[in-house]
Amino acid sequence: MEKILDNDYYDLIINNVSIPTYGSEDITMINFRHSLLHIPAAGSTPCLLGEYPYHTFPTLYTLNSTISIEKSGIGPVQRNPFLNLTGRGVIIGIIDTGIDYRHQAFLYNDNTSRILSIWDQSIQSNNPPAGFTFGSEYNRESINIALRSDDPLSIVPTTDTIGHGTSVASIIAGRYNPENSFTGIVPEAELVVVKLKDPKQNLRDINFVRPDVICYQESDIMLGVRYLETYAQNASRPLVICIALGSSQGGHDGTDALSGYLNYLAILPGIGVSVSAGNEGNNRRHYFNNTMAPPYYNNFELRIGENDPMFFMEIWPYALGRVSIDVSTPNRESTQPIFPTIGSCRRFDFIFTDSTLWVNNFIFEEETGDQLILLRFQDPLPGVWNIRVESMENEPMSFHSWLPSGDIISNDTFFLNPNPDTTITSPGNATNQLTVTAYNQFNDSILIESSRGYTRNGLVKPDIAAPGYQIPCAVPGNLYGTMTGTGAAAAHTAGAIAMILEWAIPRGNYTSMTGNDVNRLLIRGAARDSSIIYPNNIWGYGRLDVNNLFRRLTNI
Repeated sequence: MEKILDNDYYDLIINNVSIPTYGSEDITMINFRHSLLHIPAAGSTPCLLGEYPYHTFPTLYTLNSTISIEKSGIGPVQRNPFLNLTGRGVIIGIIDTGIDYRHQAFLYNDNTSRILSIWDQSIQSNNPPAGFTFGSEYNRESINIALRSDDPLSIVPTTDTIGHGTSVASIIAGRYNPENSFTGIVPEAELVVVKLKDPKQNLRDINFVRPDVICYQESDIMLGVRYLETYAQNASRPLVICIALGSSQGGHDGTDALSGYLNYLAILPGIGVSVSAGNEGNNRRHYFNNTMAPPYYNNFELRIGENDPMFFMEIWPYALGRVSIDVSTPNRESTQPIFPTIGSCRRFDFIFTDSTLWVNNFIFEEETGDQLILLRFQDPLPGVWNIRVESMENEPMSFHSWLPSGDIISNDTFFLNPNPDTTITSPGNATNQLTVTAYNQFNDSILIESSRGYTRNGLVKPDIAAPGYQIPCAVPGNLYGTMTGTGAAAAHTAGAIAMILEWAIPRGNYTSMTGNDVNRLLIRGAARDSSIIYPNNIWGYGRLDVNNLFRRLTNI
């Protein structure tokens, strides 16, 4: 079995400079900067995360979603005879839960497929894409043969059992269906789809994530991005990548591997990147403290629910010096202060409860250079836990703490004094990819669950707000429904990016247009209320308005 599929090996993200140190059979290339190192998992403990740097373990990503085309100014652009931008010549790249390729939303009028290719990472049939070692690739020819068959799945067996990827793809590029009052933003664009495989169980285990949680592995997403980039490059066509997934792991400063990759692609000609801001705004999973006067410590409380037998939590200090941590159970058993060291990992088994706690207090985390405290709970006693963070230099300090995103934990585990800001999920914290938040297009109010900026290092995010409340979409089984959340808003905006790239490149108006150029045009054309100061950490630079963009860009 390929090591990238074998649960007896961990996948670690390393810099390509390190490759000569290892054998070629232990390496899977991701891109120009990163590769995967496969190391044996036998005999490992949670403290393997400590022996190897934190940032080398891929983070886990969760889904970022559960009508109005007019509100975003797309309808007038579609109807304008001098524009009529429908995505022709543009490739839409989806990395998600797959796609129901049999759905009428993805067919031409002659019932052939508008999907150019599907890479299903979860099916191992000895037909991986060129340059990859796992999964199965299905091109449009094989998809069309399947569509003409009485049993399509016997020829192309890929499906979307969750439906998230199908819905995201349809919001961007679904075919017009008047019976269901549905159309995608760019219904003539073609699609390339990556269906993500489940993460390795050993990665779930080391992060204390339950086996039943729907989540995906950062390195698999990065390989999906490389597949999309390679396909579009070989086809010499512009590409729009939509990432409707998010993670609250990491420093929330755009330094993680996936964010860096997308950040680079967005400055290349012909590649646009739309990512969702996340739905962590009202989940009470972020805490912030800024202690500027003595005594230089802070106590905060974490309420742990009965339905969370295992989970992780991160604390990222700003302190110029160092901070220690002391964790107390609901019955007041304490770990006593835990001081930062290099490669630290300590296990605590409490006397009056069966709870077990692993604590890594890294004096510096290699990717950011900042201190990181990682807590991993196993069978925690339900109730209110007390956590004390204290400056070791007796000087002012501040820190952020984040719980996991999505369904990795239940809503019964939360901070008692949460802060809704700085909750943008990765990969939405980097500079060049367009980070999209969601608003209710029926009353122009921000969705309360939408994550808020800014980033931990003060970068303005989100960039823009787009409709994200009950957006009509396709769902598997030739059905239609609605989708809500920042994932839906990112899909909506990906369609707008495709419009601009069609105008710029296939139509020859600006053939060197980059994704970052598109972002700046969208920001400049955004609708803004006179009563609100922009940019801000809720709306970014305003609401998506493509028609206003073209009004400013041209003389129409």
